Amino acid sequence: MDEMHEFVESSEDQRREDPPATGVASRRVEAGREGEFEEWVSGILGAVKGFPGYLGSDVLRPKDAEDDEYRIIYRFDHASNLERWEGSDERRRWLNRAEPLVREQTIHRLTGLETWFTLPSRAGEPAPPRYKMVVVTWMAVFPLATVLFMLLQPLLGGAPTVLRTLVFTLIMVTTMTYLIMPRMTRLFSFWLYPKEKK
Repeated sequence: MDEMHEFVESSEDQRREDPPATGVASRRVEAGREGEFEEWVSGILGAVKGFPGYLGSDVLRPKDAEDDEYRIIYRFDHASNLERWEGSDERRRWLNRAEPLVREQTIHRLTGLETWFTLPSRAGEPAPPRYKMVVVTWMAVFPLATVLFMLLQPLLGGAPTVLRTLVFTLIMVTTMTYLIMPRMTRLFSFWLYPKEKK
């Protein structure tokens, strides 16, 4: 049991020191090169899928003819794996191929709580103030934790504390990351990102 406890503590320490990370690349494409750039996007997304810790990508394309900015969002399980991708020869080769197609680009990285507060329409924008992230996160955590405690208590009430904690945190973090926080961020976008409000 001590070994299990040490394993859980070690995993938690690693998550704190090497949190999930999101890379956001914004690129403005040269007029008339959009088709070539779309092919490039398909190629680089195919390349990044083979890297350790890759969780998925989103491509936000221009909304209309006046807009020429593409945003590519890469999600990784740990900042160290995002860094491995960013420093790779594979990525460097793909960036070299994009140079003739792009007239401007910016790269951002989000880690920790910031990854929960990324609106697709504002990808690459600064995260909200920390106190706002704390308030919205607490509003999501409190009811979810209460429901999980009620559901898991009859099933795991007699289980060792480490096992109960392991199951609880696994369900909690996964649900928060993939289901709850994207919806909470959209719901409270008027407060998290006041300039979003027209």
